[in-house]
Amino acid sequence: MNKKQFLNLVEKYLSGKATPEEQKILLRYYNSFQTKDSEEEMDFLVSDERKKNILGNIQKTVEKEQTRKLWNKEILKYAAIGILLLGAGYFFKSMLLDTNENLLLIQDENSITLEMENGNTKIIAEDGQINIKNSSGSVIASQNGNQLVYDNKTDTEELVYNTLRVPYGKKFNLQLSDGTKAYLNAGSSLKYPVKFLQGMVRQVFLSGEVFLDVQKDSAHPFIVNADNLNIQVLGTKFNVTAYPEDDTSDVVLLEGSVKLDSDKGDLNPVVLKPGFKGSYDKNAHDIDTREVITGIYTSWMNGELVFRNMSFQNILKKLERHYDVVIVNNNKKLSSEKFNANFGNDSLIQVLENLKATYGIDFEVDKNQITIY
Repeated sequence: MNKKQFLNLVEKYLSGKATPEEQKILLRYYNSFQTKDSEEEMDFLVSDERKKNILGNIQKTVEKEQTRKLWNKEILKYAAIGILLLGAGYFFKSMLLDTNENLLLIQDENSITLEMENGNTKIIAEDGQINIKNSSGSVIASQNGNQLVYDNKTDTEELVYNTLRVPYGKKFNLQLSDGTKAYLNAGSSLKYPVKFLQGMVRQVFLSGEVFLDVQKDSAHPFIVNADNLNIQVLGTKFNVTAYPEDDTSDVVLLEGSVKLDSDKGDLNPVVLKPGFKGSYDKNAHDIDTREVITGIYTSWMNGELVFRNMSFQNILKKLERHYDVVIVNNNKKLSSEKFNANFGNDSLIQVLENLKATYGIDFEVDKNQITIY
């Protein structure tokens, strides 16, 4: 972890924007350093003069990265936390000598991250070529570019989970220990066992969107839990869209069959046939099915955007995830209107210009924020 990553986390913590997970990361760092008492680590304890120099550098970094309007008391808060962590010495040793591939890294908002079974979080570079190890040092998965492949020979009899999180603007692929392939869309997370165990169902937990090519295993049903919706399969290909902010969760089936049910038992189970979409209404707690063109719902895997009879508000949500931007809609009359549109690997500006030419929608761009008029 470098100084910039540390300051980014502290800034989020002080501004109240740190997620519960990030707060736990900071607390884990602090608690773990208080127990370091080996002779080698004690030798690294920083002198008062050295503390002044490091904290001076932190202050300069903060002043450079923040606006000149930053209050002195905020700088002092950074310094106070710096002193708190410097008291262990080991923190800055790790921070300055970041050479261990298993070091815990603080993610920024645009990082693909992998949460391990012990709660530690690793940053996954999209072009990485690394081995992922568990807490005991055994290799459980290997990364080859934008795909993480789990080893089905991992020696464990305990059900432990990893969680992969993909931010807006990115996609990433997984191969689970049973050979099932998962393609995660932007703004998605998937929690899954490091190894599926004999005699147990294969269950994963989704938030966002994923295309799954499930390895057939009739003795071990595969279940996707997407909030209140359970999708049960044996071996099939299907797409699940289950973003928390959306009113519906959709399942589009390409091959095989799936059963849609509720983990609370408040739904009548529905079995989908290939070429059909099942939509779970989170408010009405029911499932509607209809035949669809499946290619529309899997086009995102090729970097394409296809909208069919979709409300303008939902289109904006998809654009935000796809391009990692913030879109402010000041034309509320458009929110519920339905549109059709096709876009290939176009830039955001090209998409917006197309909407402007076709539907008369005006917009303004300010860095990563788009305002619709």
